[in-house]
Amino acid sequence: MITNLLDLVIKDTLNIADSAKAAVHSLKEQIADDPAGVVSNLGRQAIEFGIKVLIALIIYMVGAWIIRRIKKVLNKLFTKKGTDKAIATFVSSLVSITLTILLIIITISQLGINTTSLAALLAAGGMAIGMAMSGTVQNFAGGIMILVFKPFKAGDYIKALGYEGFVTEVNIASTKIRAIDNSTIILPNGALSNGNIDNFSHLPTHRCTWEVNVAYGSDPDKVRQILLELIKEDERVLNSTTPGVPDPAVNLTALNESTIEFTAVGWVNTENYWPVTWKINEEIYKKLPASGVQFAFPQLDVNIKNNA
Repeated sequence: MITNLLDLVIKDTLNIADSAKAAVHSLKEQIADDPAGVVSNLGRQAIEFGIKVLIALIIYMVGAWIIRRIKKVLNKLFTKKGTDKAIATFVSSLVSITLTILLIIITISQLGINTTSLAALLAAGGMAIGMAMSGTVQNFAGGIMILVFKPFKAGDYIKALGYEGFVTEVNIASTKIRAIDNSTIILPNGALSNGNIDNFSHLPTHRCTWEVNVAYGSDPDKVRQILLELIKEDERVLNSTTPGVPDPAVNLTALNESTIEFTAVGWVNTENYWPVTWKINEEIYKKLPASGVQFAFPQLDVNIKNNA
């Protein structure tokens, strides 16, 4: 198909070249026969072409203004309807690019240029570029999949492709997220739509987990009591009075080579996940040693046997 389109373009180009040669030959004959008439005719043609250029410029300027107005209307409509920011950005970008391409074609056709060959060339070039940039096409399809199935929306905190942060924008080919350190990370939609996505903001509550390793010989009941008190003292930690949320719990989960491992869990509202996690971490570090419970360190007991 690409070969046929290229043959059509080459054929049209050769026809234009032949026509140009014939026009030049005819012009030479006219100059020889009637120089004054040729100059007058060229002046008239120049004026006509200048008018076409002026009209084309007006069409382009008016069209560009209309495209800007359409984008503003779309943005206002999306804002009024409460449309997800990611969808609004994607649709606005797609509409703007499509209308701009149509405007350029209309402007060129106003100059009297045959747009059939141009359209064929654009189609051939588009297919060739599409085949060469299959990854970009995959990213475009991935963007559509993300907008249709909505694994996340603007403002959600996600972890994907080894990165995590708040989603700020979803455009035609990529998704932008803002990391905790305020850096902007751009993820390709193709890989993103086919990969694993951990959406921390999808549900209103989230479970915090603390794994605490203490030394052998520690009283498990005492450790459990201290950890439970630390968690329950924080008012942001939820309990069974919240529908679908269990009470905080602490369990002895592992007997390691040199440590006893306790796992404490508590549910919080999603926006409180990091603040509560960090605060309880600090309280555990302060309160356990102050209560006589020692953290475990890797150790190795060596027994020397004297055979003498």
